[in-house]
Amino acid sequence: MINQVTLVGRLTKNPEIRYTADGNPVANITLAVSRQFKNSTGEIDTDFVNCTVWRRTAENTANYCRKGSVVGVTGRIQTRNYENSEGNRVFVTEVIADSVRFMGGKPRELVEQEA
Repeated sequence: MINQVTLVGRLTKNPEIRYTADGNPVANITLAVSRQFKNSTGEIDTDFVNCTVWRRTAENTANYCRKGSVVGVTGRIQTRNYENSEGNRVFVTEVIADSVRFMGGKPRELVEQEA
């Protein structure tokens, strides 16, 4: 079986890093990925894909990427479900990233901080 995903898109917000109880860094990001075709009204739709990034890759993504950064993500699709506080079953589909490639230049905000 093959479970491999490659996406290129823009970050919808700044990555926020957090740490698990045992100290592993993790960041959740959302990529805005445009579709390759126009819909019935002639517009190009965009998908918003949730991705989870772990360890050093999570730290680098949080340090060097900002809202609007173009990144390439490779990884695998993972599904899970849980029961929320209202007793409803919630299904989640996300990409677990193996790598994140920074496709654009440094965001202006990071360049200004270095100057």
